[in-house]
Amino acid sequence: MSNGRFIAGIAALIWSPRTEEYLLLRRSEQKDYAPGAWECVTGRVDQGEGFEDALHREVREELGVKVQVDAILGTTHFYRGEPIPENELVGVIYLCTLSISTSIRIGPEHSEYRWLPADQAIELLTASDPTTQWAKQIIQRAETIRTLLPEKLVEFQRNSSFEFG
Repeated sequence: MSNGRFIAGIAALIWSPRTEEYLLLRRSEQKDYAPGAWECVTGRVDQGEGFEDALHREVREELGVKVQVDAILGTTHFYRGEPIPENELVGVIYLCTLSISTSIRIGPEHSEYRWLPADQAIELLTASDPTTQWAKQIIQRAETIRTLLPEKLVEFQRNSSFEFG
């Protein structure tokens, strides 16, 4: 098997500690992939850009806010459409917090947003487009990880970076 060339991506699952709700965004009907589906912030990593830089850029572009990065929820490998090399992505999924949930301004990539408790978010995603079922899994994982992470570790991770170099 030969070495692959992947497009890199990020996802930011955003949680509000004040309301204990997750942010879901509805993809615009004009999007070429999964129009109308519910998701969290997602995006590609630009050439020469780090994963965390891409995360902060995408959150700013899609929501107009700055988030705190609390943890890495996991990594992913998937095809955005047909399973051909041009559609192959590897990604890092982050758990982030946003203290002031009313400051969001969605851009043209999304048509609406909702703050929902975990059970309602999972219910909405279950009824949503099958291409975004991964978002349901990351909310379930985030619910567990948030209860297991010691506060000192969260503070350390908020004040440092997950990237080396």
